[in-house]
Amino acid sequence: MNAVLAMLAAIGARTRRVLADLGYGLRLFLRLLMLLPGALRRLQLVLQQVFFLGNYSLSIIAVSGLFVGFVLGLQGYYTLARYGAANSLGLVVALSLVRELGPVVTALLFAGRAGTSLTAEIGLMKAGEQLTAMEMMAVDPVARVLAPRMAAGIIAMPLLAAVFSAVGVIGGYVVGVLLIGVDSGAFWSQMQGGVDVFADVGNGVIKSLVFGVAVTFIALYQGWRAQPTPEGVSRATTRTVVVASLTVLGLDFMLTALMFST
Repeated sequence: MNAVLAMLAAIGARTRRVLADLGYGLRLFLRLLMLLPGALRRLQLVLQQVFFLGNYSLSIIAVSGLFVGFVLGLQGYYTLARYGAANSLGLVVALSLVRELGPVVTALLFAGRAGTSLTAEIGLMKAGEQLTAMEMMAVDPVARVLAPRMAAGIIAMPLLAAVFSAVGVIGGYVVGVLLIGVDSGAFWSQMQGGVDVFADVGNGVIKSLVFGVAVTFIALYQGWRAQPTPEGVSRATTRTVVVASLTVLGLDFMLTALMFST
């Protein structure tokens, strides 16, 4: 009987902690949304963070997009050639990138590269009591530290997704047209005729914006709530990658069901 009561007490305590964390996270998220207009007025801070998050992630985004384009061109050609539709390769590559792979893979890479940097930076500032020092000087660390980084992440994600998709299309062109021999005119004309700016590209941009909000907030939240020790910061960066990746995949399913089901 005592063992059962102890187990129930442990489950209750765990549930209470999870609900408390969710409530705190929701309050912090709403506060950040309210502070975003003020953060955008601090343009220099936002641009510094856009450079930090976007420029330093650009190389891995571009290289990954190129190789994803290579794979799409190769696999797409061999699949379409079975049905005599090899000239539709450009359309398949473009739709795959702008609808799904561009926003999703960019968000996963962003979580692994920029998200962990944000978490480690905020966690180390907390461990070094820099955030406490700001509060002692009557400076709101949420408005001064978190809000500009949140705005920068929301701005950087769609730009990186666009780079990923553009480089991926080039990769598909290199493999499909230059190496395999698909007609260049058919490659581009099928792409231009089949990709809709609003239904395809626009929905991909919306996805990347949502992913940018989710990944950046998770990274900031994990750093903000990290234990002020080296082990605590290390665990927080690991949680950022895991939670952000699962969140991106779950949001991708829901957004795809809403956008492309009709």
